[in-house]
Amino acid sequence: MEGFCSLSSGSRGNSLYFGTQKTKILIDAGLSGRATEKKLAEIGVSIDEIEAILITHEHSDHIQGLKTLALKKQIPVLANAPTARAISHILHDCPQFKIFTTGESFQFGGINIHPFSIQHDSVEPVGFTLSFDHLKLAICTDLGFATSLVRHQLKNCDHLFVESNHEPYMVHACPRPPVYKQRVLSRNGHLSNEECAALVKEVMHPNLKSIQLAHLSKECNNPAKALEHVSKVIQEHSIKLSVASQEAIGEVISF
Repeated sequence: MEGFCSLSSGSRGNSLYFGTQKTKILIDAGLSGRATEKKLAEIGVSIDEIEAILITHEHSDHIQGLKTLALKKQIPVLANAPTARAISHILHDCPQFKIFTTGESFQFGGINIHPFSIQHDSVEPVGFTLSFDHLKLAICTDLGFATSLVRHQLKNCDHLFVESNHEPYMVHACPRPPVYKQRVLSRNGHLSNEECAALVKEVMHPNLKSIQLAHLSKECNNPAKALEHVSKVIQEHSIKLSVASQEAIGEVISF
């Protein structure tokens, strides 16, 4: 399949598919190997066609499938050096890494990939822009605060995959311990619906085609609330807006 879609998005596992005529890759591997294969089959892609896995950061909901995909299937893992070291420590093994430098663009299979720094409580977390054939996609989740660098990277994109994690009042009201609430609401935690809408408002432009809202909290958010915030911002623009699900394949954007 030529295009991209979320295979799963949320605290129980995150993975996206991105494919062109030349190259098919995953961004993060937060599902089990079996679940990843099943999800890919739903969009007509074989796991054997996947040429690499880009990793945003080392939290378990982004790497738990690497034992199967990277170690057994021998799919190369693209990560920055601190994240690669953290993954090797967590897995007690070393996948076949291809190391990139955060902030420096590189080419893979005809795709221009730019990893940019984001704020999150991991060793060196990144978002990505992926560009080819005059199309640009930004993937930016697991960030507590949209820095000026993030806002710059998300400008002039054709497609956005961006975090809209929670409603702050729902975080305060949930039964989780205070340390959890402090983490989620901090600048190294997760982006709220309101913060997501403000980010979209700033980077929106006439050629923006789609926005997918990602990494929604099951306890402290719901799709209707996330959509409501961003819908108000884009209501005068013809932009496709959807929510990436934890359970189901997300909106398929074909190239």
